[in-house]
Formats: sequence, structure tokens, C-alpha cells
Amino acid sequence: MTHSKLDLNLLVALDALLEEGSVGGAALRLHLSSPAMSRTLARIRKALGDPVLVRSGQAMVPTPRALAIRAEVHELVERAAAVFSPRDLDLAALERTFTLQADDSITAVVGPALLDRIRRDAPGAALRFLPEGPEDTSGLRDGRVDLEIGVIDGAPPEVRVEPLIEDQPVGVVRAGHPLLDGEPTVERFAAAEHLTVSRRGRLEGPIDERLAEHGLRRRVVASAPTFSSALLMLTMTDLVGRAGRRMHTSFLERFGLVAFDLPVEVPSPVIAMAWHRRYEADAAHAWLRRCVRGVVAER
Repeated sequence: MTHSKLDLNLLVALDALLEEGSVGGAALRLHLSSPAMSRTLARIRKALGDPVLVRSGQAMVPTPRALAIRAEVHELVERAAAVFSPRDLDLAALERTFTLQADDSITAVVGPALLDRIRRDAPGAALRFLPEGPEDTSGLRDGRVDLEIGVIDGAPPEVRVEPLIEDQPVGVVRAGHPLLDGEPTVERFAAAEHLTVSRRGRLEGPIDERLAEHGLRRRVVASAPTFSSALLMLTMTDLVGRAGRRMHTSFLERFGLVAFDLPVEVPSPVIAMAWHRRYEADAAHAWLRRCVRGVVAER
């Protein structure tokens, strides 16, 4: 092993340690044993003359020196990875399955157009869609998921998040719903029975906070885990739901549902895509991201 190669290996290990914040996490990421990663950390500490990571309770925290060089280390590792990556991507010869994680309504809306574009440019590529779980998962970190699409909050530092569109929320009811007889004022809106959408089964959200500012409280009688299941429920009940004006228009038209402006102002969720930084210099993954970006922009 040459000295230059040894230095590059240490740089990659240092990047992993600073992103994962633990010896175990860095070992898993680099496919090393924990003892081997501990020995590598000892060599890094000796080379830098700094502890790099120090224990604080049950966790490891970076030293001021480590924080100061973190961005530079990551940039150097990315540039080194780009050197060894193919510059030209042969889409016609690409044979790869990309795994995407998204709410099933996003899959239904974006999936067909994305698949059409993927199959047209790279007929040997395939898409695997996974549903969102009730809790945040580590799919991006452990490599089970190539790309996540949806409302993404609290992403760890090793995950890149790119906003795609803001999707204004609107109220949704079945055609002929009593709320449509006249203006859906804030009082009439609050008096109706409501259906929420929540992966975790929450019955309250921003709408309830805004209604409280008017001294009003709505009655939420049910929650659904996904938008598509909620919209189906709305077709057969007098419940009031919500949807995204851009992402769910085709759903509303297909189900015969009617959208109306909410009588209270609530934040517009940002639909984004997220991926692990290990794919930053991956030409095929960058092409996938361009495809997703283009398809969502057409909504």
C-alpha cells in the first residue's frame, strides 16, 4: 500500500466518521468491522494531532478542529470519487434498478410519466417503488432506497434534500356535498366532519392551529395513512379532506371530487427529493434525479 493510497483511505474514513458521528456507523458504511474502524480512527487522530471525535454521554461529538475541516474533507472525497467515475453515461446500455420511496399518491401521479421517460432513454433500467412507512426510515442511509420523494423533514447531514415544488393545500369533498351549497366559510368548514391524512395517525395539524385563532375547533372523525386512501374515502362519505392543488388534480378529476380554497391560511408543503451523498457523483443517479425533476415540474 503506497503512502498516497493510505492517505486517501484515511480521508474517506474521516469523511464517514464525521458524517455518521460514530465508529459503528462509519464501520457499517465502509463495510469494515468496528475494531478495524477504531484502529483507523486512531491513525487519523495521530495524523491530525486531534481526537476528532470525543465521547459526550452516550454519543460521540466532533471536536472544533473536526467541525472546521468537515466540509473540506467531504468535498475532497467527492472530487476523488468523481475522478474514478465514468464521465459518459451510456443510457442505452444501462441495466439498473432504481428504488424510490414515496407516498402512494405521488407514486401514482409521478410514476407513469417517470417510467415512460426512463424506459424511453434507458430501456434496460427499471423502477421499484416502496411505500412510506409510519416512521422515518434509514433506507437512504443503508442503501435500500436510491431516492425519496415527498415532504422531507429533519434529514441527517449525509442526506441531500432538493425542493421540487410547493403544493398549495385545498379542501376536498365529494360532488354535491352540502358544504358546496354557498360559500364554505370558516364557520361552516369547522362545523363539518373531517378526515386527516397522516402516516402516524395524527388527528390534528396546521388547519386546527389556524381554526383555533378564530376561536373554532373542527371535529376530526378519522385519519387515513395516505392521500389516495383518503380521497377514496371522501368519494363515499360527507367528510371533508384536503389535497395538494398541483399533485392531486388528476386524482380529484378521476374520483369526481371537488376542490375549494381553504377558509384559513396554512403553509404550503414542499415536495422534495432526497438522496444519500454517496450518489452525488454517480452519473446514473444524477440522470435519475434530472428525470424526476423534469416530471414533477410538469405537474
